[in-house]
Amino acid sequence: MAMPDQPRRSVVAAVDDDQRILESLEMLLESADYEVRLFSSARALLESAGLAEIDILISDIGMPVMDGFELGRVIQAARPGLPVILVTGRPDLLNRAPLEWPRHCRLFKKPFNGEELLTAVGDVLRNAHRSMPDS
Repeated sequence: MAMPDQPRRSVVAAVDDDQRILESLEMLLESADYEVRLFSSARALLESAGLAEIDILISDIGMPVMDGFELGRVIQAARPGLPVILVTGRPDLLNRAPLEWPRHCRLFKKPFNGEELLTAVGDVLRNAHRSMPDS
């Protein structure tokens, strides 16, 4: 049973249309003691009730219907300042990153190094918590 003064674990949402990537992200993130929410599409995340509880989003760029860049724009409109990490197996898609892409958003190429991704998640979350009031 969690102690009342114990800090809440950060919640990481992962969106990818490749189930193997989702499973890998889940194992990696849970090994670092994050709570993980998995979604197989941008729509699945946006239709979930969990958008308000996530602390960071990791999303594939190259997905059907709504790609990661569009999802990032929608998320930033709904939750300004929410950290976003985008990953892709197609480096050419990185060239499509919007020029106005927020500083708190990061881009990774697949296959990504798990330790580097965990470091980026930790850094982004620490920076986000520092910029929040009352922290």
